[in-house]
Amino acid sequence: MADSTGKNSGIREAAKDLFDYAVDREDVKWLMAHLSEEALINRHTVDHELQILKIVSVGWGISYYLENSSQKSKLSALYWNSVNEFSKEISTATEYMTGHDIDYFEVLKKRLDMYVTAMTKGAETIEPASVVGPEFARTCGNADDIFTFMTGSKMFINTITRVKQYLEAIKLR
Repeated sequence: MADSTGKNSGIREAAKDLFDYAVDREDVKWLMAHLSEEALINRHTVDHELQILKIVSVGWGISYYLENSSQKSKLSALYWNSVNEFSKEISTATEYMTGHDIDYFEVLKKRLDMYVTAMTKGAETIEPASVVGPEFARTCGNADDIFTFMTGSKMFINTITRVKQYLEAIKLR
């Protein structure tokens, strides 16, 4: 029984660590600082969408890297529950500041569905990052902007790589 409790405690800690990473803005700031001045895109939109991409990429990474693990469902549920609580706070703050009711969790779900659908279409022939990049640029408002495409690809690649490394370090993968 102690082993099961310890394992559950470890899964809760992993979910918290992955959530904390997902909402950390340091890599968003870095990517924004390095987004080319030649990018023909609204920078505020890119900033906002980078954070969304990071959050959904962590969730996708959990499911992808733990595909055959008995811990996948538990870790994924704990992670998305944390994201849901965070989303409620964002939604409330946004409504207070703008007067508009926005369901941030619904936005995240739609983006996750959009990226997963795009990746599923090219699953056999295309690397996920080369699908996510164009989808990211399109969502930001300019599907043809290579700088935005590359920024989204970098966020996705970095995020899923870090999720994989973390899961390997805690021996869940």
